[in-house]
Amino acid sequence: MGLTVRDLPASERPRERLIARGAESLSDQELLCCILGRGISGESVMITSQRLLREFESLRALAEASIEQLAKVRGIGHAKAVQLKAAVELARRVSRPRDDRPPLIETVEAADQWLRPALMDKKKEHFVALLLDARHHLIRLSPIAIGSLSASLVHPRELFKEAIAASAAAVIIAHNHPSGDPEPSDHDLVLTKRLVQAGKLLGIEVLDHLIVASRDTVSLKARGVIG
Repeated sequence: MGLTVRDLPASERPRERLIARGAESLSDQELLCCILGRGISGESVMITSQRLLREFESLRALAEASIEQLAKVRGIGHAKAVQLKAAVELARRVSRPRDDRPPLIETVEAADQWLRPALMDKKKEHFVALLLDARHHLIRLSPIAIGSLSASLVHPRELFKEAIAASAAAVIIAHNHPSGDPEPSDHDLVLTKRLVQAGKLLGIEVLDHLIVASRDTVSLKARGVIG
């Protein structure tokens, strides 16, 4: 338990192994050591990393943990929790489709490529919007709200202030169903119609509302909810 990184031969230390052999050669524990940098007084970062993996049981569960949940683990605290969340977000951004030109979002499949990495495996409902220009090129993906969708949580002003700030001409709205069932609820339908009407008043078209779940992605436009 008292073993530290410095007690290891130089060639077996995580940072040195990464430099010599590449990041893919490191174990999950060693990669966490590299991200966290150092442990706390009286405890090696190797032990802290091991505790993280034991606490959350998988890298996916660790990645989806909140800053507050991570910070509660002995040896982490808010500073290291922020480092971990930043590393996870960088990995998500790298996984997005790569293109030097602004991507064109004209189909459900094209939208799903951007939405699924941002929405999958979330334990709460996340409501987001793809902000598009007049030709339906993506400007950016904008988070709007987190939590069970309600009229107070997803108010038109929260969506359209983001669209206006980005000079967006159109939006595709989306949220996840953590249950895995993509079927829209009655509230999903009411909320969609409300946001479509608000968009018409502002001159910002709501092109679609997508519900992303592990089983499938459902388009409310394809269901006839959006005319």
